[in-house]
Amino acid sequence: MDRNRWIIFGLICVVVFGVLLFNRKSDEVKVDSIDPGKVITDNKPLPDHVFGSSSKKVVLIEYGDFQCPGCGNLFPKLKPLKEHYKDQLTFVFRDFPLSSIHPNAIAAATAAEAAGLQGKWWEYHDKLYENQEAWSSLSTDQRGNVFAAYAKELGLDTAKFKKDITSSKLADKIKRDQALGKKAGVTATPTLVLNGKVLTQEEWSTPEKLEETIRDAIKASGQTAPEKLSQTTN
Repeated sequence: MDRNRWIIFGLICVVVFGVLLFNRKSDEVKVDSIDPGKVITDNKPLPDHVFGSSSKKVVLIEYGDFQCPGCGNLFPKLKPLKEHYKDQLTFVFRDFPLSSIHPNAIAAATAAEAAGLQGKWWEYHDKLYENQEAWSSLSTDQRGNVFAAYAKELGLDTAKFKKDITSSKLADKIKRDQALGKKAGVTATPTLVLNGKVLTQEEWSTPEKLEETIRDAIKASGQTAPEKLSQTTN
């Protein structure tokens, strides 16, 4: 290859690298000024999804992937706990879709965010986990119809739902959640963060252990914990 061709080849490489770098940077979300352990309440692009107490003395954050089998297994264990301790515990769910191994994860997260714009995020969150096996292996064309059907079942305006799915603020919300997760040290799903501390597997491996971890945090915050969930169901 002569000198001129080398120069042209070099210029092409520079341009291609520049485009890739620009795309990568434009895809990043800046979270330098955000404490990942705190509840986000502003609308830029959207606030956190919060269940339970507004006191924020004890904040439990789940970084989850709707297609993740581990998250699906955690869901029925965590749901009764967050409902039982809703007066003492602020529970937050943040999206952390592992799209490299779960091809429908981002689409599911986006569908939930679209439902959230109509006030049904938690209902859609539950619907996705309750039906995880039914939609996880669907093709791109199939999943759209199924997600729209879930929206209809929940009484949503399906026309608005389908339109909102294309909104950039939903994508930005998911990217921000992922960026906050990485900042907090999240590398897998599900990951639970209690008052800014990533919980070990040992601390939430069973519903009983997770409940004890939550109760300890509630007591440490100066609040009175209600009876254990197991005692109320016996």
